[in-house]
Amino acid sequence: MRLHKYQALGNDYLVLHDGDPALLTGPRIQKICHRHFGVGSDGILVAGLHQEDGINLRILNPDGSEAEKSGNGLRIFARYLWDQGLVGDKPFVVQTAGGRVRCHVQDHGRLVFVEMGAASFSSDRIPVLGPAREVVAETIEVNGRRFQFTAVTVGNPHCVIPVEHATPSLAAECGPPLEVHPLFPNRTNVQFMQVLDQHHIRIEIWERGAGYTLASGTSSCAAAAAAVRLGLCVSPLTVEMPGGQLTITVGKQFDLTMLGPARKVAEIEMAREAMSD
Repeated sequence: MRLHKYQALGNDYLVLHDGDPALLTGPRIQKICHRHFGVGSDGILVAGLHQEDGINLRILNPDGSEAEKSGNGLRIFARYLWDQGLVGDKPFVVQTAGGRVRCHVQDHGRLVFVEMGAASFSSDRIPVLGPAREVVAETIEVNGRRFQFTAVTVGNPHCVIPVEHATPSLAAECGPPLEVHPLFPNRTNVQFMQVLDQHHIRIEIWERGAGYTLASGTSSCAAAAAAVRLGLCVSPLTVEMPGGQLTITVGKQFDLTMLGPARKVAEIEMAREAMSD
């Protein structure tokens, strides 16, 4: 099995294009993504068929579950397709379980622009339990602490929590119980968001199925959308994370675009014994 490793702001993925995706059982995904017993990654991107309505993409988390959408993963996938000569300098469409997006590789591969679709705060779409509503500035409790949160979907679920100081320790302590909180039947990604000014936020991320993460494109989009919805910021926004920065625009209907880098790391041939269960 041949894998191509890329990273986007420290969020790293392995791309599988020509191999047999049936080999990717849950235990094998966990082993491949393990930092000590495998190659190490935040997930695996599985390329599907090129069709008239776009290129299919599956996104596998390191715990073996499947994600609907990944912003960093989409930028990496777009850069991989560009490196392989499968796309050129014009925009192209990628189909994910979280919706259809349009990608455009720019600046000789150094930057990727992605139209991420529209954010929604609807409890039915995210989903969040309870009556049908927009989940904005509600209260949630974990580990004896009370937070105000806004839930949003950008094709996958997010819980955005404004805080005075966003820290890795806060994400590590409160991210895990928030991910699996009973309010979120499909679990959730978590962002602790610190507003720096009207166009600039900083977030710490606990990612569903992956844990503490240096950067996340969908998390950046969700946090930016929540910041605008709450009246804390105006578009465009620079989203700062431990791994680097992304530029997010939020339209009047909460349609989102993302601009950021993706870099190639290596090409890897998995040894047969490494794939054994």
